[in-house]
Amino acid sequence: MNIAVRYYSRKGHTKAVADAIAKAAGVSAVSVDSAGADINEPVDFLFIGGALYAHRLDKHLKEYLSGIKGENVKKAAVFSTAAFSKHAVDLIKKGLAEKGIDVEEEFFYAKSMPSEAQLKDAEAFAEKFL
Repeated sequence: MNIAVRYYSRKGHTKAVADAIAKAAGVSAVSVDSAGADINEPVDFLFIGGALYAHRLDKHLKEYLSGIKGENVKKAAVFSTAAFSKHAVDLIKKGLAEKGIDVEEEFFYAKSMPSEAQLKDAEAFAEKFL
């Protein structure tokens, strides 16, 4: 199975979850604003995450979602970290659905910086789809 993990993180909270998911999947997590973040070849499963900033997704993640080629992603699951709201999950899911990507209903959420236990939960979340 070909897996990709993409995220955007300003403070490192979402990166921590992305790294835990990537560890479970045996791949590297890549920030959406990094070289090599584009998915140019088909993947079976994409884990993608971000957080809210001023009640919206960061422009880097919004741009990434708008540029994803839906035909290159069979299925996706979403994760998020945010202090006040899980709304980022809905926004990311909407962006993926607009590209025709099948998105899992289940998602992973941690409030702010995830604890060690939550990082283990993020690994278990990823393993459900592998």
